[in-house]
Amino acid sequence: MSDRILASYLIETPYPLERAVEVMAGEQSCGTFTRLASETDALREAHGARVERIEPLESLDSPSLPIPAPPTGVGPPVYRRARVTLSWPLANLGPSLPTLVATVAGNLFELKEFSALKLLDLTLPPPFAEAYPGPQFGVAGTRELTGIPERPLIGTIIKPSVGLSPEATAGVVRELVAGGIDFIKDDELQANGPHNSLEARVDAVMPVIREHAERTGRQVMYAFNITGEADEMREHHDYVAAAGGSCVMVALNAVGLAGVTQLRRHCRVALHGHRAGWGLFSRSPHLGMSFVAYQKLWRLAGVDHIHVNGLRNKFSEEDASVIASARACLTPMFDPPTPGCEVMPVFSSGQTAEQATDTYAAIASTDLIFCAGGGIMAHPDGIGAGVKSLRQAWEAAVAGIDVDDYAREHRELARALETFRR
Repeated sequence: MSDRILASYLIETPYPLERAVEVMAGEQSCGTFTRLASETDALREAHGARVERIEPLESLDSPSLPIPAPPTGVGPPVYRRARVTLSWPLANLGPSLPTLVATVAGNLFELKEFSALKLLDLTLPPPFAEAYPGPQFGVAGTRELTGIPERPLIGTIIKPSVGLSPEATAGVVRELVAGGIDFIKDDELQANGPHNSLEARVDAVMPVIREHAERTGRQVMYAFNITGEADEMREHHDYVAAAGGSCVMVALNAVGLAGVTQLRRHCRVALHGHRAGWGLFSRSPHLGMSFVAYQKLWRLAGVDHIHVNGLRNKFSEEDASVIASARACLTPMFDPPTPGCEVMPVFSSGQTAEQATDTYAAIASTDLIFCAGGGIMAHPDGIGAGVKSLRQAWEAAVAGIDVDDYAREHRELARALETFRR
């Protein structure tokens, strides 16, 4: 593998493609708006970003995003699109995730030459895998912690998002574990608020989790949201671990790459990554970054699970994007023998028994957490029936049995399909 960092982009510009891409390369390496005396040919050769590929695409008559006055004197502007790949020598930054982001997703988004620019993918050299811890548990470790060797983990989110007391939270958990749930997570809005502090929540919830484990021999994984300042996150991680917890959760964009990396180096339990705020990067097809690139950063930082949305979700993301995201999580980042640091994708957002068949058909894997809030708690026959309906839907999907046929002999699934099918 090369020791260069590669990044691919979708761009749109009214300038000649080669000129616009050279501006990108210069701005994100050793160049500026004019040639300097200290910018020698030898320095440019050693440290300049290199244009590896330009693949012209379609042209448009109007810009996709606002742009300053386009070039004049050449007639009406034409906005050309292309896929381009730039590369940087590792020597420019070393294996540093924060500096990597500043390099491949920094000032270039503001360059006046572009009316669209989106980071599509990253290819990193092995020193990044050597410098960063990556997932501590990932797919295999999460399965070992939960005692579930093959099927998807069926999960849910504590709702209401905020407002419940620690005791009320524990009451919901008691119903969920009795119903056979595998995984429970705090909402991203519920961290350490004064009405339900992290320590009080752990004190209320963990006895329920432990009692269920003693009775059944299997501990439900609860992802306690410890999003906060760096010192606070370490302290709260320790509190969860000391209470026998097996997972903590952070809102990735809120605490940043350095925060997650620091927490991961300290972590003794699974680290659940919530991508709250992801739409800032993804909502526009003309700006930001793809999840394929985004998830690589957090995998290196060390999350064990990361959210990918879900099919026919309640948000704006299209199904094809969700599936591409899940596949990316399960795809190795590096060539052997460098570890691949795969993470477990978490499906959520409006998921019910109705989406299991299509999800399995699309990714051909059960290495995932399938979270449903309303799809479990709003089941007409209660929480236990909601959990069973999801498990039955996945049984049918993996066995290749039509879900409606399977539902004829499985009441919980039948009732879920009647209730949630859209």
